[in-house]
Amino acid sequence: MIPILRDRFNSQFTAEKYAHFQELLTKRCGMPVPFRNSETPCFLEQVLLAKMERYGRELMAQLLHHPDYLRAASAAIPPAFRVPNETPHPLFIQADFGLDAEGEPKLVEIQGFPSLYAYQPVLAETYRQAYDLDPSLKTLMGEWTPETYQTALRRAIVGGHNAENVVLLEVHPFEQKTLPDFLLTREMCGIPIVCITEVEKQGNQLFYRKDGRPIPIYRIYNRIVPDELARKNLKTAFDLRDPVEVEWAGHPNWYFKISKFSLPYFDHPCVPETHFLDHLEALPEDLENWVLKPLFSFAGIGVRVGPTSDDIAAVPNRSEYILQRCVAFTPFVRTPQGDTKVEVRIMYLWNEGADEPDAMTALLRMGRGAQMGVDFNRNMEWVGASAAFIP
Repeated sequence: MIPILRDRFNSQFTAEKYAHFQELLTKRCGMPVPFRNSETPCFLEQVLLAKMERYGRELMAQLLHHPDYLRAASAAIPPAFRVPNETPHPLFIQADFGLDAEGEPKLVEIQGFPSLYAYQPVLAETYRQAYDLDPSLKTLMGEWTPETYQTALRRAIVGGHNAENVVLLEVHPFEQKTLPDFLLTREMCGIPIVCITEVEKQGNQLFYRKDGRPIPIYRIYNRIVPDELARKNLKTAFDLRDPVEVEWAGHPNWYFKISKFSLPYFDHPCVPETHFLDHLEALPEDLENWVLKPLFSFAGIGVRVGPTSDDIAAVPNRSEYILQRCVAFTPFVRTPQGDTKVEVRIMYLWNEGADEPDAMTALLRMGRGAQMGVDFNRNMEWVGASAAFIP
């Protein structure tokens, strides 16, 4: 954290500026954002972001160069979600870090699934405009500029196809909290937003309808969270497992292969001690210092901090859970509402022809609750989604 920038922001903050920020963000997204955005961005030292970026790259290398891991991860994909034509590496990778008492990054989780790649740069630039922040402060990693970032993201999503033959695929996308990101993706790439229930299948070809006409789908930007698809038990003409002629911008199998399933396999100082629950012969005596996590849940669903032995006894299938030593993340961000914790997500994109993924930008979440999710930070201010500004 950069004290001089933090203190300057706090001293110049007004509720009117925050209201202006929210108005600008609503206008830019084309709708009110249905999740909380913090009153403030965070000002982070380049050296800290560079360390997180390097850690994420090292963790990815450990997985992709570990044949035993890849075999185990493939076997762990639930049969109902094992999709053919898997790509040799994930297109999108994200690594979430918190900061311990020494300011050292500690991994929260890693995932091979996209989140707010279109929304995050817009959020950052809205902070800049609303609060008149120094134009020399960076919000993208490395040498990326807004123009080259958009070009790379558009290329990754659309590939070599016409935009009308590429779809952003979700479950009831216009009901999702991430709809602002979908709308910004549509604006940037020119692709339609399609619910999986609207996809038609003829032989091994997929189609969606535009003005009543069937339009072939050649590539899918996959935003479907499998456990939501399973919970809703939808009737669809297209099953993800179908052997259809389609490319994936983010192959669904990587949702499972780069996930909390990875955590027990890491050998890295940033990764807290983690065990598959069914591999433990005896539970730790200090369960209050551990976190129980379902392997393939999303957005913190089912996570228990400091589980009891009864909580663990109630787990229906231990092979689907991990137990991870809890790291007490330190609140480093000074705000008028008190010191606040920040979780930093480094967002990577495996650009075409690259030997490893490129760090593109950072998504931040601020909170003072037991976890960073909205349910743990209700009725609080100076918490929520945020952005990094880097000298």
